[in-house]
Amino acid sequence: MTGLWKHPRVRLWGGLAIAAVLLFGAAPALLSDFRLNLLAKFCCLAMVAVGIGLAWGRGGMLVLGQGVFFGLGGYLMAMHLKLSDAGPGGVPDFMLLYGDGTVPGWWEPFRDPVVTIVAILVLPALVATLLGLAVFRRRVRGAYFAILSQALAAAFAILLVGQQKVTGGTNGLNGFRSFFGFTLSDPVNKRMLYFIAAGVLLAMVLVVRLVMSSRYGELLVAVRDQENRVRFLGYDPALVKVVAYAIAACFAAIGGALFTPIVGIISPADVGVVPSIAFLVGVAIGGRATLLGPVLGAIGVSWAETTLSESFPSFWIYFQGALFILVVAFLPNGLATVGSLLRRRRARDPETAPDPAPATLETAGTPS
Repeated sequence: MTGLWKHPRVRLWGGLAIAAVLLFGAAPALLSDFRLNLLAKFCCLAMVAVGIGLAWGRGGMLVLGQGVFFGLGGYLMAMHLKLSDAGPGGVPDFMLLYGDGTVPGWWEPFRDPVVTIVAILVLPALVATLLGLAVFRRRVRGAYFAILSQALAAAFAILLVGQQKVTGGTNGLNGFRSFFGFTLSDPVNKRMLYFIAAGVLLAMVLVVRLVMSSRYGELLVAVRDQENRVRFLGYDPALVKVVAYAIAACFAAIGGALFTPIVGIISPADVGVVPSIAFLVGVAIGGRATLLGPVLGAIGVSWAETTLSESFPSFWIYFQGALFILVVAFLPNGLATVGSLLRRRRARDPETAPDPAPATLETAGTPS
């Protein structure tokens, strides 16, 4: 059985099956509605982490601006929900308070749910593609790319705050009553949202696994490790990076789109520099180069933050910083690699190493 579990395909489907049992069976049975709603929120944050694991862990791109794409997906969904609550031809409540009582023309297409879903999937990926081509073509990478992406997140948050008439300003968009025709106040529909978030998260993990095991996944790792050599072989490293960056942006946007109805609000505080760094911290702690490390890190850090902040409101930030420092110092590949490190140490330990096979007539040498 142990030998069978070492097969990559068996581990993949076995791990997904275990995760499905935990998310769809154990969690709804053991957690209260409040805790289950929190887990749904954490699943949305883990979707961003899955994309970061692909772009950073496999592609070497230190993405510090994923809050931009998370916010794009969240605000696009929020626009549709506000227009849906206002009814056909209606005006969202915050526009009556802050604006002139008219809906901007570029808001109107988002009354259609199909247009909204397509925009959530396409617009962030398109923005990431254009940005990636502009940056990677000029061979900007490492810390310079991280600073640029972080500056983009800061600029996006400032833009949202300044456009109060159409974005709600610092208050953001909130007070949603329905989600594609389903009442959000109904506990049954809240559970439905949790199951949607859990299912989408598992699907993203599967997609990333297929990407990592494909020829493109091998090329992405090669670009990370030896970009110049890949360029000499005739490939364009910029295009390779752009694809991973666009996938990560799409995943972040989907997470933001589901985060909005689950939490009930999307605001500049959810998309700026601090949330973007928090996404990265969870991935680093979990293990950026592994498949499930980013997911477990994002959910674990978010769960610990909520649990500890309930008892120690001012202590959590110090614990998070200490945990990050310890992981970076002693486990640079994340907590997901603890098992492999223990196995290697056990294999090197002479006391636990298997005894050598006894000599036989075939293996024993002739005495001199």
